[in-house]
This record gives sequence, structure tokens and C-alpha cells, in this order.
Amino acid sequence: MDPSLRLRIDIRHFSFSESNFSLRDIKFEVKRGEGIALLGPSGAGKSTLLRLLDGLYKNFEGEILLDGKEIRHLSPKEIYSKMGLLFQNPEEQLFAEVVFEDVAFGPRNMGWSKEEVTKAVERALQLVELEGYEGRLIRNLSFGEKKRVALAGLLAMGQEILLLDEPTLGLDPLLEKKFVELLQKLKRQGVTLIVATHNVDLVPYFAEKVLIIYGGRLVAIGSPREVFQGLDLSPYHLRPPLVTLLFKELNGHIPHLPLTLEEARTYLQKLLFSSKQE
Repeated sequence: MDPSLRLRIDIRHFSFSESNFSLRDIKFEVKRGEGIALLGPSGAGKSTLLRLLDGLYKNFEGEILLDGKEIRHLSPKEIYSKMGLLFQNPEEQLFAEVVFEDVAFGPRNMGWSKEEVTKAVERALQLVELEGYEGRLIRNLSFGEKKRVALAGLLAMGQEILLLDEPTLGLDPLLEKKFVELLQKLKRQGVTLIVATHNVDLVPYFAEKVLIIYGGRLVAIGSPREVFQGLDLSPYHLRPPLVTLLFKELNGHIPHLPLTLEEARTYLQKLLFSSKQE
């Protein structure tokens, strides 16, 4: 078995008994330190897929292997020592009165010492730029702050695989940028990311692989460039990043359309330099 392989997913069928919605034929692999973006319209099944990966739903046909072990045979403690899910709405995840107690809950449940718990909480809050918030009342925090506290609760346990459901939802543009920088930092540390998002403009900054979920099925998979430049996304109610659309309108014959502002800047600088040489 490939030692870099963290997750192997082969979901043949899953449905809720009280609805007609189902997930079918979703098959992919996730390697250590990889960034995966899950794209698709609302109701496509992205959040349901993340909850399946986190072991919250068991009654599916197929298999989900975490480090080679079927996730349905693992205890919650075994799963959460390696992998954690950040919900769309942090209110579903936060339950303590003050920040320190909430972030410390996971490490304490793992049996860590008081000193280890304190250090883990401090490090996690530093990562999400909430240093000094230990004694803050959670009910007085903004939505964005609550979301970062919920993420700190996962980071405090040192989880190596993060499942993030719309992590930038409700964040202002500056915090959104900082959050993407945090994802990049975590990836450099070897953390594996699976992120469900509607924000296609942010995807090229953290993802090596893009999965499109539509109608409960995996309809496309590829690198950001393969997906955003090579596919017609309109049938799936998606679009490429705005910078890619702009350059496509200006010159659709560019072999590698920019996916990020940095790529666009580099392309324009080369273009201006070559024009001056002429």
C-alpha cells in the first residue's frame, strides 16, 4: 500500500430514508498533504460526503478506508485522533461557555495532561490568529471568530486530515484571505485538506485536485487547470475563477490561462517586457 495514501473512497450508494436524495458512484483517493476542493451547487451532496468521510453516517454501500482501515470499524476516538470536520455553521460545533474550554475539549478527551492541553490550545489559537481569546465568552464572538474557534478545536488535537465545509462562509475579505493563508501554512506542515466550497476564486490557492459533485454523483475530477480551463462548467452551475474568465475574454488562445492574481501578474509582466523589447 502507498504510504502516502490517507483515504480511499468508493461510495456506491448512500441515501437518507426520509428523502429521495442519494450519493452514488463517488470514487477517489486522497494523499498526505494534498488539497482537495469539492465543488458543486447547493444540494449537490458536498456536505453529506464530508459527513460520510468523518464517520457520522454508517449505512452506505461501498467503503471508506482511513489509512487502510474501514472507517465503520474504527471508534470515534480513532477517527478524531486523525481527522476532523469543520461544519458550515460553527454554532453546531461550539458548546462551551468560554473559548479555552471549547478548544481544550478534544485534547482532554484524548487523555492528554493538563500541560499538554494548555500548550495545544495556545498553539491552535495562535494558528487561527486568536491569541489571547482563551477567556472570551463564545456567545460574544462574531460569526467569523466562532468559525476560527471551531477550527482551533480541530487543530488542538493535531489532526492530520481536515474536512472543511464552506470554511470562508461569513468571513469578510481580509479574514477570507488570512484563512486561505492558514490553509496554505497547514498544507506545508503536511496537513491534508478536503474543502467543500462555493468560492471558486480561492480554489487554486490550496487545491491540487478538484472534484465536481452534481446530483449526488462525482461528475468530474482533475487539477484546477484541467477543470477550470478544460471543462464547460455551466451545466454544473459553476464558473472558473474571475481572473480566468477575464483572460479568456481578452485572449482565449492563451495556452495556460491564469488561475490566480499572481499568475495574471506574471503573465502581464512578461507581455509588457516583450512589447518593450520590440
